[in-house]
Amino acid sequence: MATPQSKPEPDPRPKRVRRRPPRPRSLRLHGTVARELGTRIVSGMLRPGEILEGEIAASSQFNVSRTAYREAIRILAAKGLVNSRPKIGTQVSPRKEWHLLDPDVLSWIFAGEPDAGLIANLFELRRIVEPDAARLAATRRTPEQLARMKAGLDGVAKHGFATEIGRCCDEEFHSALLEASANDFIVSLTSGVAAAIAITTAFKQHRLPAPHDALPVHLAVFEAIEAGDAERAHDAMARLVERGLSDTMEAREGAGQGPIAVCC
Repeated sequence: MATPQSKPEPDPRPKRVRRRPPRPRSLRLHGTVARELGTRIVSGMLRPGEILEGEIAASSQFNVSRTAYREAIRILAAKGLVNSRPKIGTQVSPRKEWHLLDPDVLSWIFAGEPDAGLIANLFELRRIVEPDAARLAATRRTPEQLARMKAGLDGVAKHGFATEIGRCCDEEFHSALLEASANDFIVSLTSGVAAAIAITTAFKQHRLPAPHDALPVHLAVFEAIEAGDAERAHDAMARLVERGLSDTMEAREGAGQGPIAVCC
């Protein structure tokens, strides 16, 4: 009879983590150029109607290949910031054509001194969308969505809004809430609205010496949704948005404290 083989001893050496291969340098370069030009556009350094430098001069200025520069322009064009016309060149687009809820565009806006009018408009959109989304979520949320909201707030309670991981947890809470509205048009705004919340939260945390603790208001929204109380959920979310607007405007008046990390 064959004797049973003994189990091998576990290997005490730590397993090697397989890392993703580094991105090609050309990909990093065109992203850097797109961010630099995008920041100049949204900050007003490059104004609508202004013609950008020609491809040869611009690639020399940024010390990149013409291919990398062309790819950067394609990125900006996809976000509505520029348009290229024969015999005219690459031109900065009017603000009405910008994809303002694009996460990159939002991050470029808040990388410097965001326009007060744009902040007001952003929170006006949130005021229109989020309270009614919370109202709908109170009666339509699934157990899985409710669990995601709770997990998000548990993460915020553990890590805080001042940390990148805490803001990721907050973004998950808001994403799950918008999805819980079960309205396809509201759900389509999830990426943009969640990015706006994460970016403005990071902006406030870096600019304000002692930001208000927004967790109790978030918990009030969650508790109303969990209880199925549509009107209470609506009103709690409206208060949360108003608090966010007040804090963001206050942060705009403060001094900058370096680059903003938005989310993990």
